[in-house]
Amino acid sequence: MDIRTIEHTYRRYSWIYDFAFGAVFQPGRKTIVERMHCVPGDSILEVGVGTGLSLPLYPKNVSVTGIDISSEMLARAQARKIRDRLDNVVKLCVMDAENMEFEDNSFDKVVAMYVASVVPDPERLVEEMRRVCKRNGQLIFVNHFQSRNPVLGLFERLIAPLSAQIGFRPDFSLDRFIEETRLMTTDIHPVNMFNFCTMLEARNNKEYLPGIMHPVPDASTLSLSERID
Repeated sequence: MDIRTIEHTYRRYSWIYDFAFGAVFQPGRKTIVERMHCVPGDSILEVGVGTGLSLPLYPKNVSVTGIDISSEMLARAQARKIRDRLDNVVKLCVMDAENMEFEDNSFDKVVAMYVASVVPDPERLVEEMRRVCKRNGQLIFVNHFQSRNPVLGLFERLIAPLSAQIGFRPDFSLDRFIEETRLMTTDIHPVNMFNFCTMLEARNNKEYLPGIMHPVPDASTLSLSERID
């Protein structure tokens, strides 16, 4: 997964994205916005805003900035902003999430929805999110992670070489993501149908303190079918 591949993949997806991934992942988007506990005046950055499916969910009294690497996806987000009169969406920019153009400490909350398994370097993504987020601000991620079920996990590893075609890495490990990014999580729990995705909340403590990171609860990342198995 490199930038050119990502751009090409989501150029293909842009016209069907809302139909294919809108309703099925919308519960996760709603949960994230609710868990952000926005207060009037909050400045929010959404990394990988895509076609803007989450934009109408934000309170009107916060300012929202969205970035995405795909100009085609972002054009649809801009159309949604105009159509739904989302005046609190102050900026939509074509931008690389791993090399953001914002100043340090620019946002109260930074969120990445279904992005971490798409970018070439997840660790760099988190570093940039930390940089542009204010100290003790909120960092939130939602993503599909590799299943802990041995059979499903093996299947995800087998189809991993097709990541460029399907648009994300199906074998993306939750444990490795937390370990390599050193995220100090405050909550981890499943979202979306059959607990297909996992939401991570973290505080932006810019100086990492070893030993404080919460452990990953096994049950929270198991889908309904996995729990039955």
